[in-house]
Amino acid sequence: MRSPFAYIPRRGPLQSARPGAAVAYLGALVVVAFLYSNPVVLLAAGLAACLAGRLAGARTAVRAALRMGLALALLIVVVNALVVDRGETVLARLGHLPILGQVDVTLEAIVAGVSIGLRAAVTMIAFGVYSACVDPDRVLRALRPIAARSALTATLVSRLVPVAAADAGRLRDAARLRGPGAAVVGRGALARRLLAGSLDRAIDVAATLELRGYSLGGPRGRRRREPSRHDVRFYAVAAAVLAAAIIGKAAGADDFRPYPTIHIGLGPATLALCAVVLASGLAPWRGLRGRRSARRHGGWPRGRRSGGGRAEVPRPEATADAGGAGVLRV
Repeated sequence: MRSPFAYIPRRGPLQSARPGAAVAYLGALVVVAFLYSNPVVLLAAGLAACLAGRLAGARTAVRAALRMGLALALLIVVVNALVVDRGETVLARLGHLPILGQVDVTLEAIVAGVSIGLRAAVTMIAFGVYSACVDPDRVLRALRPIAARSALTATLVSRLVPVAAADAGRLRDAARLRGPGAAVVGRGALARRLLAGSLDRAIDVAATLELRGYSLGGPRGRRRREPSRHDVRFYAVAAAVLAAAIIGKAAGADDFRPYPTIHIGLGPATLALCAVVLASGLAPWRGLRGRRSARRHGGWPRGRRSGGGRAEVPRPEATADAGGAGVLRV
């Protein structure tokens, strides 16, 4: 079972671009989400992130991140409605509750919670697209000259988190297949088994890395540049989104006040910023020519030609041992 956030090699501009360009592009959408509280702008940033993920071929990751983000947003809305009693439009008076005191659910508190929840959802969608579209091995190679150990740790986390998610799915399936006569397996038992398996895998990975010499301070090789013709596109889109966000902030595009009454601005600056952010979601589009080429090559990166004329898929730089532990090739 593969995690929806696991990286899958594909032919596409976002996968072909260098990690710095992809991070700059997706990070610009996250910056917009943290700079603005206007729900209209946040909704535009979320739609742009979803569109970018779908055009990049990460539809499964987008759906999973969207479900998780909306669930978290709903929780934030409920908590904010129960905790905050500001606002003039009272929808329900729940009386005096333990710890919370007098609870009055107001429309303004719900709208403020929606704004905070949308910010969290946009961030989760952007990170889901990053996990599914950016090669962690290329991130490791890019960060190795700067911080080798930190880069290795970040790469292992990006590799093992999807593996742990897949383990959780397998454990849930195994618990359901035990039959109606078996004892019910609670979430606590599943969490303990998942934690025990993750610790065993971590020990195996640590032993493997030690045997491969990762603990030794060997000589550093010369940094190899991997230019891509798509880098300029993503850097330019990221710069345009950040510039529009800064200019829009100064021009009053973030015209949103939830208290004491709701006011959501829809002025020209807000609409122009939303148009720029939405258009940025088209950056991973390959065009008609790129789509024909991707279908012809099966959606995989271009490799060496074998004797039969069929493109060989390059060998991945990470393998898995019998226990499912990710092991990096160098």
